[in-house]
Amino acid sequence: MTAGTHNPTAAEAEAMSPVAHGQGISRATVWFLAISVGVIFVDITAPQTLIGVIAPDLRIGEGWAGLIGTASLLGYAVGLFFLVPLSDLIENRGLVIGMLSVAVISAIGAALAPAALPFLLLLFTLGAACSAIQVLVPIAAAMAREFERGQVIGDVMSGVMVGVLLSRPIASFVADTLGWRAFYVLSAGSMAVLIPLMRSRLPVRRPEATGSYAAVIASLSMLLGTEPVLRRRSLTAALGMAAFTVFWTAIALRLSQAPFNLNQSHIALFALVGASGAIVAPLAGRAGDHGWTRRLTVAAHVVTILGFALAAFADRLGGPVWWPLALLGLAAVILDVGVITDQTLGRRAVNLLKPEARGRLNALFVGIFFLGGAFGSAAAGYAWAQGGWPLVCAVGAGFGALSLISDFVGDRASRG
Repeated sequence: MTAGTHNPTAAEAEAMSPVAHGQGISRATVWFLAISVGVIFVDITAPQTLIGVIAPDLRIGEGWAGLIGTASLLGYAVGLFFLVPLSDLIENRGLVIGMLSVAVISAIGAALAPAALPFLLLLFTLGAACSAIQVLVPIAAAMAREFERGQVIGDVMSGVMVGVLLSRPIASFVADTLGWRAFYVLSAGSMAVLIPLMRSRLPVRRPEATGSYAAVIASLSMLLGTEPVLRRRSLTAALGMAAFTVFWTAIALRLSQAPFNLNQSHIALFALVGASGAIVAPLAGRAGDHGWTRRLTVAAHVVTILGFALAAFADRLGGPVWWPLALLGLAAVILDVGVITDQTLGRRAVNLLKPEARGRLNALFVGIFFLGGAFGSAAAGYAWAQGGWPLVCAVGAGFGALSLISDFVGDRASRG
């Protein structure tokens, strides 16, 4: 270190050393980040499971009860487009800690909320603050060496997918045993524990971009218009997420009917099966680092379609009830493998585009595929009402097919 420079603390020196000396990111830090994003993400989708117990307690009518499930998702989307781009302007570790502090306060407020309006506003704020997840991803990408970047991103994002898949059973279990308010108390506590750990384990990352916040926000449309890889990978990820939400929105309705007749606790256990598909995220990242991106992307779309084909076939089987139930569980795993593989490879490709715009690129990528997820959820409800499980599977497979087609069209256009 040259004379006159700032001497960091021991914790800062340890956190910064992988970047400073080109040693890459430590495995302990990778898994810390994966666990962190999983813990944070539970708050985004858990309210969907708690609607049945929160609505009557806060006297929210049936016509408005859906707001409980969408408030945090809407807040998360707003955070992606208006808070995450700050990571290209503001020192990242401090930004994450600030957003997590707001998330902790919001979760405590939600646990104490006496009425519907303050509760929904707090859920919105909580969702926006939880977009800190997408600030952690560029930090991990910046710490990683280029040849391992896909592996690192895949490892970290496996935490997000586990959070997505485990949020429903965790929320159901806590609400059944301790009440729904206890879920938000425990959530606040878990995120509060992360704050000092973030300070000690993460490096100081000062972004390369300069300019005003307004200019950074305005640049989102410019990035989307000038980066064909971003457009193509965001579109396929959005269609994959639509397929994902089609399945997981409608499967609880199907499992509650004959011949399965599962209760809420049993459906929550079924959701645990899908979590095993998250293991593919780090594997897909490694494969991308070794040049397998194109082949695996095509395979991911095909696997998504096959997952719905198996789910439709399972529904038509007779015999003992455990047999079609097991096939539905296998279909869930296959579907999750396809969707997670596509998202991991897409995120890797996006993070290789422009280091100075990594925060904005992640915000656009994730924001667009979450819009796809919202559309898929709406499509699942309509398909279920019009044609039951067979139409749900057809719609989900259709999203997978559109993802495959759009990828081929985009690839040919980029070559031409």
